[in-house]
Amino acid sequence: MTRIIGIDPGLRNTGWGIIEAEGSRLAFVACGTVHSDDKLTLPDRLRQLYEGLAEIVHTHRPDEAAVEETFVNSGAQSTLKLGQARGIALLVPAMAGLPTHEYATNLVKKTVTGTGHAEKAQIGMMVKVLLPKANAKSADAADALAVAICHAQHRGRPK
Repeated sequence: MTRIIGIDPGLRNTGWGIIEAEGSRLAFVACGTVHSDDKLTLPDRLRQLYEGLAEIVHTHRPDEAAVEETFVNSGAQSTLKLGQARGIALLVPAMAGLPTHEYATNLVKKTVTGTGHAEKAQIGMMVKVLLPKANAKSADAADALAVAICHAQHRGRPK
């Protein structure tokens, strides 16, 4: 059985979801969101994300990690900030020694819903179908579970 953490990076809210995969069987473990305080400086917000994700990795002890690739936002400044949050999402599992994989947003959506252009509500609904015990209270947590599901389906396949 392999425990997988999926991470949906964001500067304000970084979603995380943990599943266990054994063959084609998937089981929900936990999910949630790490928040950063937008009143703080960027370095302090990144520290909040780092500490929050590090605690989750320490507590749940995943074997592998999957991080969603981000798309370019409309503004260069917001794209850069999101990229920095994504760097934290890649760094935390790497620092824990976890094999860390990246998946394009469209592949995550296609794997979970069957279409690469699914809306957030569709993703949340399909995550609930695939993981009936999942209690994702935010779209970010549901998206992170979708990233973990995507990795479970694609792990071991050549890219």
